[in-house]
Amino acid sequence: MVTVLFYEKPGCRNNTRQKALLRASGHQVVARDLLSERWTAERLRPFFETQAVSAWFNPAAPRIKTGTVVPDNFDERQALAAMIDDPLLIRRPLIEIDGRRMAGFDEARLKDWIGLADDGDSPGEGCLRTDAKTCSPQQ
Repeated sequence: MVTVLFYEKPGCRNNTRQKALLRASGHQVVARDLLSERWTAERLRPFFETQAVSAWFNPAAPRIKTGTVVPDNFDERQALAAMIDDPLLIRRPLIEIDGRRMAGFDEARLKDWIGLADDGDSPGEGCLRTDAKTCSPQQ
């Protein structure tokens, strides 16, 4: 068993399913509100490791879905600044375990890293909502 710091958007159904899988796998989950954390570039950057900058973004964020924000148009500095200003842009969940960090819910990686139960009901990473209110702070 490990302790998983899990930065989520409260109320997100898929984040709830992801936390349930972690708990069913015997891990302790400490959930934190991604939207109210006080992020800095130095604190946020390690979660993205070697991923391309465009992969740092939450594709279900309203500003991305409307085309107001185009992840391919950002360099690292600009992306971090935009995400600090609008945390809905951050790919989630952000996960920290024993000082190691990752963005997104990569089940295969987590299975290798800490072990996951194989219950056949994969929560995946995508947003379960498909309406226009997806990922809004009120949801």
